[in-house]
Amino acid sequence: MKVLLSLIEQHKAGGQNGLYSVCSSHPLVLEAAMRHALKKGEHVIIESTSNQVNQFGGYTGMTPKDFHSLVQTLATKVGLAADKIILGGDHLGPNCWQHLSADEAMAKSDVLIEDYIKAGFRKIHLDCSMSCVDDPVPLGDDLVALRAARLCAVAEQTWQEVGGEAPVYVIGTEVPVPGGAHEGLDELAVTSTDAVQTTIQVHLDAFTKQGLAKVWPRIIGLVVQPGVEFDHHKIIPFAPDKAQDLSQYIETQPHMVFEAHSTDYQSAGHLAALVKGHFAILKVGPWLTFALREACWALDLIEQEWIEPDQRANLKQTMLKVMADKPGYWEKYYLGDAKQQALDCQYSLSDRIRYYWPTPSIEQALTRLIENLDKRPPPLTLVSQYMPNQFKAVMAKELDFNTRELIFHKISEVLAQYSAACYQATGCKSKEV
Repeated sequence: MKVLLSLIEQHKAGGQNGLYSVCSSHPLVLEAAMRHALKKGEHVIIESTSNQVNQFGGYTGMTPKDFHSLVQTLATKVGLAADKIILGGDHLGPNCWQHLSADEAMAKSDVLIEDYIKAGFRKIHLDCSMSCVDDPVPLGDDLVALRAARLCAVAEQTWQEVGGEAPVYVIGTEVPVPGGAHEGLDELAVTSTDAVQTTIQVHLDAFTKQGLAKVWPRIIGLVVQPGVEFDHHKIIPFAPDKAQDLSQYIETQPHMVFEAHSTDYQSAGHLAALVKGHFAILKVGPWLTFALREACWALDLIEQEWIEPDQRANLKQTMLKVMADKPGYWEKYYLGDAKQQALDCQYSLSDRIRYYWPTPSIEQALTRLIENLDKRPPPLTLVSQYMPNQFKAVMAKELDFNTRELIFHKISEVLAQYSAACYQATGCKSKEV
């Protein structure tokens, strides 16, 4: 896409600007991101993963076309122009079908890519790093690259059929599993420059053999491990000195920057340092729904003190009951005793709660909570008790006093740190592209 290519060109020219990508499917998170972009005059990149959104609905129940429709509806509501929104697909490949043979999984991946392109997604992360049931473990670099080139060919053919702007691509996969590491962490090995060089070369060879040499300048990002990650209750901060070789190496690539996954919970300073080190595309996901959960838990506490028992939504109670009754999204990840599991289910940084928001009973409870507190606005003293930053914003007349605004503000506290790292610190605004 021209916007992304221009922003990358600015960075490669020494602008030190970056991009942040919102990886979430929750409507409140998406609306908060759009409102933030509108306020700041920025473009917003919104990405869905292959397990969230695919041709079979994913865990959200949405196909790529459905997700595009949701984004369009929210954008109209917010008043954000369609050309300010960039849709991306993350980890597109056989991830959801690793239990199948490689032939079956790749056939489904072909359809996945086709559906994403037809639905208007134009930032595509090609991820074929995972082994299928009849594959060696791990896959060799050459096979990963060949499969990525195959999917790129599908994307290009589909784009030429449907029209619109040309897609841009991200390659590489040297990151832990999406959503944070499963085990405790103390330190991570930064990707070596030798590994980066190999990844780039084998992909270039594979793309050339596939007849995609002309596409290569549209590969804008390479996923590597810069040494940042989080597990359930710990964050490993970015250490620029450990990634110095990587930062210097990517300067030799004329159209490519690094894409950093799992940047959630990094400090504002560390986010800015990532961008300065050419990790110029920052992915954020669980931190946004973590902030949503924090806001909802605070509102639940306000409701407990303000609304009569028989009228309460009891969102937190409803969520925890659903998670206990249907532990499939967390039981393989939270491995401690019952007390530890109870703590992790609510407060883990990996935020497995995000998988449960689409549950009808939880959606109903959230809607009722918002309605309860809107119909009977609580005293500001209760807001001060449980949402002190939002209380300050209300008192400063920076925020309207209603429930959704309180939620949006909580999520925007996270978005503001990414916005500052990518745009404000350098004076580069995406609206100038």
